[in-house]
Amino acid sequence: MCHSDDSRPPAPPISTGVAERNELHLTSSDGNTFLAYEAKPAAPNGRGIVIMPDVRGLHAFYRELAAQFADAGFHAVAIDYFGRTADTDTRDESFEFMPHVQKTTPEGIAADVAAGIAHLDDASAIFTVGFCFGGSASWRQSGHGHNLAGAIGFYGGHPVERAGPWVPTMTAPLLMLLAGVDSTTPEEFAEFEGMVRKHGVEVESHTYPGAPHSFFDRSFDDHRAACEDAWRRILDFTERLG
Repeated sequence: MCHSDDSRPPAPPISTGVAERNELHLTSSDGNTFLAYEAKPAAPNGRGIVIMPDVRGLHAFYRELAAQFADAGFHAVAIDYFGRTADTDTRDESFEFMPHVQKTTPEGIAADVAAGIAHLDDASAIFTVGFCFGGSASWRQSGHGHNLAGAIGFYGGHPVERAGPWVPTMTAPLLMLLAGVDSTTPEEFAEFEGMVRKHGVEVESHTYPGAPHSFFDRSFDDHRAACEDAWRRILDFTERLG
């Protein structure tokens, strides 16, 4: 598991206000209806973002993150992965997520991302951002034909396996924000970056030395500088490409 029930995302360096927050259910092209959460900005910057959670799906951390992105000017929607298999929308720490994770498919996740993108119909440029399981899945969306402006991932696990097969169809630039202390090795991240660059797609990658998996958390006082730098890189990346 990536972020706990007590985790909360750090605030962005700019604050323009949140106009609206809504619980949603979206429907993908294959008929799947799934949980989502939307936050609308008070001062839109014209960009939208689909937030792809960790293995536990759409829990409180990602609702709050949607609001943080809205506060920075983005129309944000966070999605859940388990509409096809889970009987309830409960995603707290009591949720046994792994059997549902094992039943996800890249195609199903891509269809759900597409539904999230379609919901952001007021945005002129749309990005994905993901964490852990969702980090690799976010990079993979560059190859799923969504016409994204960019794909951002935090500490995405095993990217060669989980996103490598889609490198030949990738078009959107990638931003990789990596923990210095993680279960995926630096060599695997470097291999994946090399695959993407060889294909001709831009990759911006930054590793935070000493930072653990899940460092993007306001309670991690020791890694406040890494969180602030990650926000700056996200805002710079999205402004340049959006």
